[in-house]
Amino acid sequence: MKFMVKWRVHPDKRQAALNAFSQMTAEDDKKDMGNNIKLIGRWHDVSDSTGVAICESDDPLAMASWALNWNAFLDLETKMVLDDDEVRAVGRQKAVEAANITATVIQN
Repeated sequence: MKFMVKWRVHPDKRQAALNAFSQMTAEDDKKDMGNNIKLIGRWHDVSDSTGVAICESDDPLAMASWALNWNAFLDLETKMVLDDDEVRAVGRQKAVEAANITATVIQN
């Protein structure tokens, strides 16, 4: 599953959060996420103290653990997201289901 993680840094923790993150190496970052999360990309709006990451994981406990690592600095919102191909597949499935429901109603 893919997840979108949006965050906002607590106003009184801006400098502390930046200091903590800027001191991390790529290895530290991977250790912070754990083995069950793959980071696809992450973007920061430094002027607004917000950001977003897209990651992939089949482990909700790993996602929760990663979020809690930053709980003292950030408010986080995590949502399951789909890419274009996945949304198209869902749309096609829903169209089939709707056609089947219509056909059943007409037959009855």
